[in-house]
Amino acid sequence: MASSGIPLDTGALMSAVLEGILYGFSVLMFIGTIWALIYKRRMQDVSRPITVVAILLLVVSTVHMVVTIIRVEDGLVKYRDTYPGGPVAYFGDLTQQTYVIKHGLYILQTLLADGVLIYRCYVVWQSVRVIILPSMLWCSVAVTGIHAVYSVSQANTGIFAPGLTKWIAAFFASTITTNLLSSGLLAYRIWIIERDVCKGRAMEGTLMPIVRVLIDAAVLYSVVLFSLLICFVSSNNGESVLTDLVMPIMSITFYMVLIRIAINRKNRGHLSVFSTAHRGTTDGTEQANFQQYPMKPLQVHISQFTQDDRTSAYKVGGE
Repeated sequence: MASSGIPLDTGALMSAVLEGILYGFSVLMFIGTIWALIYKRRMQDVSRPITVVAILLLVVSTVHMVVTIIRVEDGLVKYRDTYPGGPVAYFGDLTQQTYVIKHGLYILQTLLADGVLIYRCYVVWQSVRVIILPSMLWCSVAVTGIHAVYSVSQANTGIFAPGLTKWIAAFFASTITTNLLSSGLLAYRIWIIERDVCKGRAMEGTLMPIVRVLIDAAVLYSVVLFSLLICFVSSNNGESVLTDLVMPIMSITFYMVLIRIAINRKNRGHLSVFSTAHRGTTDGTEQANFQQYPMKPLQVHISQFTQDDRTSAYKVGGE
């Protein structure tokens, strides 16, 4: 099937530049995430699984960025005059090793990001039944993604061949559904918990900012994936640009949630300090009042009433 949109060599150069910008931003957010995980916390309190995933996302994104640069350099410089058909034919060759590696890294990062999202759902809900459907969708992402990468490595046609497009479309549909479903379950559970805790309070809940950032991250990621899916369905070469941009965007959405949680924890700490100071001021005031008005001995007089049935008279005390 004939493709449309920007030329492949232009798309490769554009994707390298845009991915580099977003990659730099994701590195800054990774530094903020590590700070949020370890700042003023004991090592045994640091979430090791989340820390490992954060590091893996950075490593995978870094390798993908390096492979992207190598691929652009090969197509536009190294093999510009020697490859049959020039740079456009080079970037359209699906069997190139750099092309297969890039898409394999993309599948790996997608599985990591979706797996962490499902893990968060399990931690919040504490129920295996809730994550059954997201887990099945995650398996669908793995199967369709691996099959798509293998088919790409063996393909002699373009990326928009009918037999290949259906697997890629199934992959994007599965990961979009997994992301929206897991994010929705997570945000709904946090909202339910916050609503129950905040009953009877006039102030806004402390967990609602986390719900908002979860929704923002899910919307951002889903919009990019929907755009990528539309490009594949319409056979537009813009898919090559969006595929490279998804890599740092996945890391950014993951890091922004962790940073928001850290900020929320810090704000709750400030509220606790304020409450403690307020209690201390109240206790000091009460203590000063006690010192200003010391307690004096108190005498209690008890009167005793007795009734004599014979005289029908009441006697008071010993009178």
